[in-house]
Amino acid sequence: MPYHALRDPDKLQALLDAVLSVEADLEMAPMLRRVVEAARTLTGARYGALGVLDLSGKSLAEFVHVGMADDVVAKIGRPPEGAGILGSLILDPEPLRLAEISAHPHSVGFPPGHPPMHSFLGVPLRVRGEVFGNLYLTEKQGAAEFSAADEALAVALASAVAGALDNARLYARVTELTLSEDRERIARDLHDTVIQRLFATGLSLQSVVPLAPDRELRSRLEEAVADLDDTIRQVRTTIFALEPPPAARSGVRARVLALSAEAARALGFEPAVRFAGPIDNAVADSVASELLASLREALANVARHADARAVDVELSVGDDVHLTVTDDGVGMRPGGHHTGSGLLNMATRAELLGGSFSLGARPGGGTELTWRVPLGKRA
Repeated sequence: MPYHALRDPDKLQALLDAVLSVEADLEMAPMLRRVVEAARTLTGARYGALGVLDLSGKSLAEFVHVGMADDVVAKIGRPPEGAGILGSLILDPEPLRLAEISAHPHSVGFPPGHPPMHSFLGVPLRVRGEVFGNLYLTEKQGAAEFSAADEALAVALASAVAGALDNARLYARVTELTLSEDRERIARDLHDTVIQRLFATGLSLQSVVPLAPDRELRSRLEEAVADLDDTIRQVRTTIFALEPPPAARSGVRARVLALSAEAARALGFEPAVRFAGPIDNAVADSVASELLASLREALANVARHADARAVDVELSVGDDVHLTVTDDGVGMRPGGHHTGSGLLNMATRAELLGGSFSLGARPGGGTELTWRVPLGKRA
């Protein structure tokens, strides 16, 4: 590797500027994007991406990309999860430089709508000796392939930003802890003060209904009591959201939110998510895995076919686990997105757990997908 390239004053200055730009942030998301932008600039790549490994270290939990237009990203749909050449770099975390991607034995091609890519440079990012993720750079500008000097610059950048990434990770953990303490305090206040007062007010109104002199007044009092009951249910749902269990980061609620945030890349916006009931405590692991797989399929289907401007995800737990995904897109069309292997997979998952699946037109336009499974079922 020609480390003499790093003795070039211009290259050294560019590397220093890149490292300083990355260290300007403590927030993880903007920092990751700055790393990709810096790597792309240093190496002359048209496209750049950073894949963050999940806890297993075998697939990608996050994929930050730079260089593609939003409409191209929307057409591609689901971000890569670590197959093909990306997976090869995960299994063997060493720099990888290719003149032609398709010639590599692990190449699996690109999804429909993906821009053509030929030259490739991949470099692992290590934090405290462990692989944090990988830098992916493609389409060298002004040359047929990336040079050994480009590889040296990318490796040097990866080494230089490791400390900044570690600081951002630590900052995120401290922030999470602070927010967790605040959320628990708010949840206690809601339960001990707000709900108790609402409940007492509802009982008081209910007790005077029989004393009301006319039917219209009694009707209004009953409506007020019903509104208070609905408010109490909403506050309890909020309390469930504010009081995650100790393993919240790996709980169903957190994973649903993570999937929805991930889908925002393909949709162009983040779905609205609502919960009701003790999601993390009541949903068995076997049901959770099928539920999350079905939600991923549903959101990917909307991104690919619905042309939607809004998506609502509702997950509730009562006598059963009830997932609803609605969109305001183009709706049901013959031969459209209501047919296909993705929907068949969702239906099969529900049936194997003794549940049901349906897809229908939504009043006012769009579609409504419902996935329901009884509690306590096992795959």
